[in-house]
Amino acid sequence: MRRLRFQILLPALALLASCSKDVPEDMEVTEGTDPTVETVSLEDATEVAYPNPGSVTEVYFAGQQLPVEQINGDYIYQGDILLPPDMVSHEEVEVVFDKDEEIPANKSVGRTSGRWTNNTVYYSIESSLDNKTRVYDAIKHWEANTNLDFVERTNESNYIYFVTGSGCSSYVGMVGGRQNITLSSSCSTGNTIHEIGHAIGLWHEQSRIDRENYITINYGNIQSGREHNFHTYTQQGMDGDEYTSSLDFGSIMMYGPYSFSSNGKPTIVKKDGSTFSVQRSALSTGDKTGINNMYPYTSGGNTTTTTPEETYVNGEMYVVYGVYLLRNNDTWYYYNRNYGWLEVFNRGGYWFYK
Repeated sequence: MRRLRFQILLPALALLASCSKDVPEDMEVTEGTDPTVETVSLEDATEVAYPNPGSVTEVYFAGQQLPVEQINGDYIYQGDILLPPDMVSHEEVEVVFDKDEEIPANKSVGRTSGRWTNNTVYYSIESSLDNKTRVYDAIKHWEANTNLDFVERTNESNYIYFVTGSGCSSYVGMVGGRQNITLSSSCSTGNTIHEIGHAIGLWHEQSRIDRENYITINYGNIQSGREHNFHTYTQQGMDGDEYTSSLDFGSIMMYGPYSFSSNGKPTIVKKDGSTFSVQRSALSTGDKTGINNMYPYTSGGNTTTTTPEETYVNGEMYVVYGVYLLRNNDTWYYYNRNYGWLEVFNRGGYWFYK
């Protein structure tokens, strides 16, 4: 899976960077893992925002077009990823401006960079949410294995809100304001760890651009209308190198082999046709490596970076201030459908062509 480096990175559109390295499929719980974390069966390993699919529509998000399910006013990507409504449009909108162009006064492009400031994620829990222990256990696991701190919110404006929902879902990265992580009663501690992964900037592992080297997607076995959940970043018109060297079957962000199956047959298999094991127990070694590269440790436990340029990795895709961008040679590039990759710069939270 990729890392959202903006972390609103979109499906590969960003998170766009894989956050994990290859680990054994029978991955053991590593030091620092909470032994109370639950496991789930292969059939239950895929998180979804709603139990039944919604109508599929094409929308524009962060300057790129992609298919989503639209249910109860939510825009859902790859089963459990929520897209911020104020960054979604049914018509193509201008997200990068000419250098001397005046920005409309009412223009909004989701002006968050997506990364949580100072490695600190603020959160709150709905008072009526059942089994709050799964949330506390998931947070404990993240703090024990990464450079992130989770602090219960007082009056902070940007925070995660764990709330009762029809399934398991989350936004990707810090989107600004209150952002829900929905948890139905069937969402386990492991599912909660997965959704927190999205919230701090991770996408799904199986959407890597190099996945064809490791897996085969059996589209004939996928539920009708949910084929788009298996698109790679390149199928969305994006490109860029992965954050790690190979697909990680042990990643907590990896789909199971029977995800969205319509007939009980596998939708994802290894290149030799065999199935594989997935887990919702803990962050894999690769997950932890990727997260800690995304959120590096500094003295005092805080990062001091104030601009995206100081932390982003060359060759990776990110959603920064509401736009999908490629970081290359310490410069930002945006893909223009008519002219290809063009260099852009940021001014006051908006992007402009050079």
